[in-house]
Formats: sequence, structure tokens, C-alpha cells
Amino acid sequence: MAGGIREQHGDELSENHEINVTPFIDVMLVLLIIFMVAAPLATVDINVDLPASTARPAERPDEPLYLTVKEDLSLNIGNDAVQREQFAATLDRVTEGKKDTRVFLRADKAVDYGQFMEVMNLLRDSGYLKIALVGLETLPAPAVPAPAGNAPAVAPTVPATGGNP
Repeated sequence: MAGGIREQHGDELSENHEINVTPFIDVMLVLLIIFMVAAPLATVDINVDLPASTARPAERPDEPLYLTVKEDLSLNIGNDAVQREQFAATLDRVTEGKKDTRVFLRADKAVDYGQFMEVMNLLRDSGYLKIALVGLETLPAPAVPAPAGNAPAVAPTVPATGGNP
């Protein structure tokens, strides 16, 4: 306990060797609340059904810039929706005018190839030529030797090892 009852009456006080942990607990509770509030803000909330790829993934920068083409053909830079008319100005504002910034382009599987190419042309017309395509990482299925007899060979399914970056 932090306090005690003084049993001696006199001018001399005895030393209290107990540690007061109340301020420490208060600080820890404040830090816990801060982390609980900040943790959901650090995630990307856009759901995109990405196609799979077996290519070896490239190194990612510290703060990648994602351009997302959703199924309804709307565009998002990071987590912010962008109109096509304001696309170049918004991209310049986000990259601070650095045209050599690598843009990670990801699109839903349902997006038509022609629409996807239009978005790539928007990037090129805006001056951004470093474009990286994003997909799900999958492992190639290993070759299974044919079993003896008339049973058909069945290759095991391999789950995807990656997710939305």
C-alpha cells in the first residue's frame, strides 16, 4: 500500500519503502486506449478480388502508393475515392509532383481488360511510367505421378499464400 497508519507519535518519521504504482497504471491505460483507437486506422478497407499470379514478388517500398480499380470501375488512390476528371491533379498532390513514383495498380478480376488499359493510359498520360501490377501470390501445383491402375491422377490444391497488400 502507498499509505500507512503512523503508530509512533513524535517528530521522527519512518521511511516508506513501498512503490506507488498508481501513476504507472494510469500511463499504461492511456497508452492502451491510444493503441486501441489507432490500430483500426492503419488498415486498408477496400475489398478487391485480385487475380492470382505465380511470379516471384518484388520488393515493396516503405510507403507504397496503391491505385485500385474496383468492380464498378471506380478509382481509389490509397483509401480515397477519385473521379477520373480529377485523377491527374489528385495523383500529383499525393506524390508531391514526383513523376518517378512507383504506382502499384490493382484491379478486381471482374474488370474488363479494356477498362484496365484505360486506367493504365490515365497513368501514362499523367506522366507516371513506373507501374507495378498487384496480384495474389500462389504456388504452382507440383506434378503428381500417375497412379498404377485405372485411377485418374489428381493434383492437390494449393491455397493462396498471399493477400491484399
